[in-house]
Amino acid sequence: MNPTPEQKQWMYRHMLVSRLFEETIEKIYLEGKTPVFNMANGPIPGEMHLSNGQEPCAVGVCAHLNKEDVVTATHRPHHQAIAKGVDLKKMAAEIFGKETGLSGGRGGHMHLFDADVNFSCSGIVGQGLGPAVGAALSRKMQNKAGVAVSFFGEGAANQGAFHESLNLAAVWKLPVIFVIEDNAWGISVAKETATAVDRNAVRAAAYDMPGVYVPGNDPDAIFVAAGEAIGRARAGEGPSLLDIETYRLAGHFMGDAEAYRPEGEKEDLLSKDPILVYEKALLASGDLSDSDNSDLKECAKREVDEAIQFARESQFASPESALDHVFA
Repeated sequence: MNPTPEQKQWMYRHMLVSRLFEETIEKIYLEGKTPVFNMANGPIPGEMHLSNGQEPCAVGVCAHLNKEDVVTATHRPHHQAIAKGVDLKKMAAEIFGKETGLSGGRGGHMHLFDADVNFSCSGIVGQGLGPAVGAALSRKMQNKAGVAVSFFGEGAANQGAFHESLNLAAVWKLPVIFVIEDNAWGISVAKETATAVDRNAVRAAAYDMPGVYVPGNDPDAIFVAAGEAIGRARAGEGPSLLDIETYRLAGHFMGDAEAYRPEGEKEDLLSKDPILVYEKALLASGDLSDSDNSDLKECAKREVDEAIQFARESQFASPESALDHVFA
């Protein structure tokens, strides 16, 4: 079923929040790291992976989910967390390493956990596949409502955990949806040099589940495909695999020179910025008015500004708390 105008605006709004959040984080991340880049410096030390360009994958899927549904995400998690409803203030504080963060500032941007909305992510490639299967199994065994969704990149589809997880999900007919965000690059390795098949959707056939390829980085097309897969899972019909074509508009991480990209690729991708494309489509179709568009942008900016202010003003955890939450 196609998204309603209200659902389209929901997706557009969350894409805006995600992009504005990351653009702001990008500026702050570079504080203290110039003219010589040192990722240990500045208010946000460590690695930073931005998801700008991949926002449609998150909103098209998460528009169908509720708090009880489980999402496991990747090391590039901001768009997925925002679409799932993770508290933006606590998320920002966690990225800044503050005690008001989701994990008291101990996890950072690649390890965001929000039990209130059943969201988690990890810096390990393919790590979320097994836990998503486990969450789906627990719901089936306890006869509880809810589905599990695992987001991961096309590179993770070559991990053993991918095949093990799909096999068990199919054997047990679990309510889990596997979502591949195919941005064509595993760090600096082109997909065609590391993956034997053109589209990972064909791999679903080996595990007797539907495999759907969604081209074009289009929120509406992703919404339709995800709706069918999630509907099957909720009806007890088992798992599905979605293979989504998407684009990473930035490097693999902040500081990536992207020398591996062919000449002209980056410029071509920027010309297909999914937020600008979707905005134009919504305005042309009448699903979004100019005044609504202005309001959504203003609200998104206010939400991001408040989250960043909260994070900046929050305190770091005290040294005395260093061993809190550590289990032998």
